[in-house]
Amino acid sequence: MNIILLSGGSGKRLWPLSNDVRSKQFIKLFKNGDKHESMVQRVYRQIKRVDKDATVTIATSKSQVPAIHNQLGEDVSVCVEPMRRDTFPAIVLAAAYLHDEMGVKDEEPVIVCPVDPYVDDSYYEAVEQLGKLAGQANLTLMGIEPTYPSEKYGYIIPESKDKVSSVKEFKEKPDRATAEKYLEQGAVWNAGIFAFKLSYLMEKAHELIDFKNYQDLYDKYDKCEKISFDYAVVEKESSINVLRYKGEWRDVGTWNMMSEVMADNVIGNATLDETCENTHVVNDLDIPILVMGAKNMVVAASGDGILIADKERSGYMKPYVEETATSVRYADKSWGAYRIISVGDNNLIARARIKAGHRMSYHSHDYRNEVWTVLSGKGYVIIDGNKQKVEAGSVINIPAGCKHTIIGETDVTVLETQIGSKIKISDKNKFKPNL
Repeated sequence: MNIILLSGGSGKRLWPLSNDVRSKQFIKLFKNGDKHESMVQRVYRQIKRVDKDATVTIATSKSQVPAIHNQLGEDVSVCVEPMRRDTFPAIVLAAAYLHDEMGVKDEEPVIVCPVDPYVDDSYYEAVEQLGKLAGQANLTLMGIEPTYPSEKYGYIIPESKDKVSSVKEFKEKPDRATAEKYLEQGAVWNAGIFAFKLSYLMEKAHELIDFKNYQDLYDKYDKCEKISFDYAVVEKESSINVLRYKGEWRDVGTWNMMSEVMADNVIGNATLDETCENTHVVNDLDIPILVMGAKNMVVAASGDGILIADKERSGYMKPYVEETATSVRYADKSWGAYRIISVGDNNLIARARIKAGHRMSYHSHDYRNEVWTVLSGKGYVIIDGNKQKVEAGSVINIPAGCKHTIIGETDVTVLETQIGSKIKISDKNKFKPNL
């Protein structure tokens, strides 16, 4: 299988655990054995369990790349959008990446899936079947067998109720009464899952976008029209089949829905008393949370903020988050994780965890000095080309303009104090290290 996983999201609906850097698919709310895992880890593991030879490419924004490498390793295939341009340009860029950079042949099937539904292995068995059906029509979609007349999803109306059918028409999100009529016609939910021969999409792409190859498209990506794959391709295509899928599939886009599939009622340092009912707590902070007498509630806490909400009401939080959310205070990095602890007028304190065998980029800052205090672990720092060993208790002063990095011999935790008149993320110059 050649699978393109679309990984996007602005992080508003699972605030404060998710943000623009750590979208919901990176929050570790599920379990694999006795270890917690994220949605992207779960999905990748499920795909490889169904087809160990599957080629998986994640189409995503630059801000999510460190989290992907942190959780899936450095070898996972990633196609990075220079900026967001909706699903059609993103899928075309990923398809061109497969064709030109990875050598996928024109006649090979490609399946596009979102990265964030909660599913069981039968879903990826159906995805595998979808790939085998590619080419019988120009597009083959997977439709989700509805469990109720939902108003949240678009619908695919098939020509028949057979497991594989040609598509009669598409319908936008309806009201409940209209949805009930769609179900009577054998309609399925449109979940944005489709397969095609790579040659089909490349031909379609060249019809709609003027580009030579992957690199050319990447270089002119900012000129691409913002348009969805559905509008650009699907709704204009006459040769479309749909495969019905009846297994488990859940859209876990809000805390209310996510709590139904979370591994535990409590994740992190939190306690529910015996009078709590149907209440979930996720605590990403170092301080304890005690919840008493709560019913049908979700409590989520991180450095970005604290949410205390009725589960049903939590689905309506987005406009409030847009008003109250501050800058991102936590981010997974390819080398570990970074958490902001305190922000002052001319200072910032953060804690960085560097994984064993990994290192930060070799970089400098123009407008701030830094002091690194090693809290645990052993490793090395390089300051302007000079390498020195560090361990718990080591204190490193880094004046503005100095090139620096830290390398973890073991897992290393560092307290980073930034002091300067301009403390900004943009104040960073990267260099190739001479190690």
